[in-house]
Amino acid sequence: MASWTQYLIVCPLIFLGGFVDAIAGGGGLITLPAYLIAGLPVHMSIGTNKISAFMGTSVATFKFWQEGYIRPRLCLPCVAFALAGSAAGANLALLVDDGAFRILLLVVLPLTAVYVFRSKSLDAAKPPLSPRRTLAVCCALALVFGVYDGFYGPGTGTFLLLLLTGLAHLSLHDAAGTTKAINLSTSVAALVTYLVNGQVRLSLGLAAGLFGIAGNYLGARCFTDRGAKIVKPLIALVLAIFFVKVIYDTFL
Repeated sequence: MASWTQYLIVCPLIFLGGFVDAIAGGGGLITLPAYLIAGLPVHMSIGTNKISAFMGTSVATFKFWQEGYIRPRLCLPCVAFALAGSAAGANLALLVDDGAFRILLLVVLPLTAVYVFRSKSLDAAKPPLSPRRTLAVCCALALVFGVYDGFYGPGTGTFLLLLLTGLAHLSLHDAAGTTKAINLSTSVAALVTYLVNGQVRLSLGLAAGLFGIAGNYLGARCFTDRGAKIVKPLIALVLAIFFVKVIYDTFL
């Protein structure tokens, strides 16, 4: 049962994560540390974070479907690979000791943040690959990032968008739609795995998910060309708090 203190810490940070994600991506760099800062164990934090991720991604995926950015013939095979990869990644994460996972996050989180925010703008459109090669590349990426998202998560959407345009030569619209379909699938598979293993605070995750949707909505309405410059200091602040908390819990 989550305490009111945990709600007061997590919900505003999930709102902030949604706001950041809508403007510049990388919101997961805030949402996962939010649960850890609130005192949840690592596996419980990852599992509960999947609820808010699922809720936000569901809304975005439905919107992309309405806009015609999701191609079923391409996305459905990718979804199958993403589901398998995410379930495997989540089960692998459950095998890692809580203390070891915290130390791992001290290394992985900042590296993810650096990659996400040093990534260059998306390249200009490239000549399309053959349909068979496009499908093969997309399915391989879905499998790899399914494992990554099930095991850890932050940055998945950004990584996928960059690689689907760069390696699979998808247009930006097709890459964005395929990214959402894969991301939704990985969230579902990982969430089910963590639920089955009792690693989800359901009420906290649902409440946080509503705040995340609100943050995404406001972020989309407040988007400006200066958005990325605004959100980087916010992410740096949350990561700094997370680092202090993990170091204190682990070594002091």
